[in-house]
Amino acid sequence: MGGVDHTVGGLVGFARALRHSGMMCGPNRVQAFLAAVEHVDLADRSRLYWAGRLTLCADPEDLPRFDAAFDYWFRGADMPSRGQTSSTERRARSAALSSRDTEPGEPEPLATAAGDAEVLHNRDLADLSAEEREQLRRLFAELEPEPPQRPAFRHRSSRRGQLDPRATMRALLRTGGEPIRLPRRNRTTRARRVVLLIDVSGSMSPYADALLRFAHVVVRRSPTHTEVVTLGTRMTRVSRQLRHRDPEQALAAAAKAVPDFSGGTRLGETLRVFLDRWGRRGAARRAVVVLFSDGWERGDTSVLAEQMQRLRRLAHAVVWVNPHAGRAGYSPVQSGIAAAWPYVDHLVAGHSLRSLQELWWWVRRLARNRGSGWATTADQWGSRREGERGGAA
Repeated sequence: MGGVDHTVGGLVGFARALRHSGMMCGPNRVQAFLAAVEHVDLADRSRLYWAGRLTLCADPEDLPRFDAAFDYWFRGADMPSRGQTSSTERRARSAALSSRDTEPGEPEPLATAAGDAEVLHNRDLADLSAEEREQLRRLFAELEPEPPQRPAFRHRSSRRGQLDPRATMRALLRTGGEPIRLPRRNRTTRARRVVLLIDVSGSMSPYADALLRFAHVVVRRSPTHTEVVTLGTRMTRVSRQLRHRDPEQALAAAAKAVPDFSGGTRLGETLRVFLDRWGRRGAARRAVVVLFSDGWERGDTSVLAEQMQRLRRLAHAVVWVNPHAGRAGYSPVQSGIAAAWPYVDHLVAGHSLRSLQELWWWVRRLARNRGSGWATTADQWGSRREGERGGAA
């Protein structure tokens, strides 16, 4: 597995080299690049070049940077950079170019590694072996979720957007009333706060480690706008522990702080404690709140419904992440989620790395505009799932 990891690291290291050159290259584009190289002959540099150019470049200004980085990474040319490439990346690059050691008739190691990574992205987190979990940790470390943004009140000059009346008047005064240029403006954006509520009860224990790793990545990306709270038989805030740079030390600190791992589930009562303690202070106010839970509630479901209603009034949007929602035939009929359903804006499966990335796409979309017309009732959820399965077929 060591060679496989290095080959994946070589391709991902190429994406890092692009970022090093100043190109915006997010995790979604890197995953598209890995998916694309599965379908090309990696010995053909031209096909590899176009696979990278079509998936990693988003702007005409990216093209010269991509060309320089490609020549540097795969052809050994010099590339102007803002710093020195780490020794780890250099080793990964050497491994990525070692395909000439492959015997005739054997599968290309890069293509095999990319295929393994693609399969791992879609595997249920509860069914992974110890070796796959170790590889998944490396994939989590590569995630760079962009912080969600919300429209701000201020505007700034822009080439596109609505006309700027004041700037237009000033321009007319300078040109004697001749409308040579029509200044335009756009609204600026600010970061939207995100609150992650993670159910750490016994039924969610197969997913707890992966969900906390995902939370660690989100916290590290935007520490001042992210709060993480665990729910079980009591509520525990673990935001401070997850701000540690090293993921293993961060998870160890979080595990030490949470006394009710793999215990019972009292979502309603713990949610009431969260809202009493943090909701009034503003942690959940106008935030996107993501609740990770399978919906099994041992307490009074009327309490959960009441607290979800309170949460819905405070938050900008509420997303429920249920690992069981990724299975065929799922319907939100469990007592807990059935009580909370009327106050949920969107339901996401969250059972795999791919679904967690889909979750973040929804979080970013909801942060900008909540009212986009997605599933809000059980019937709509069932229709949506049927539509997805029909489209896949």
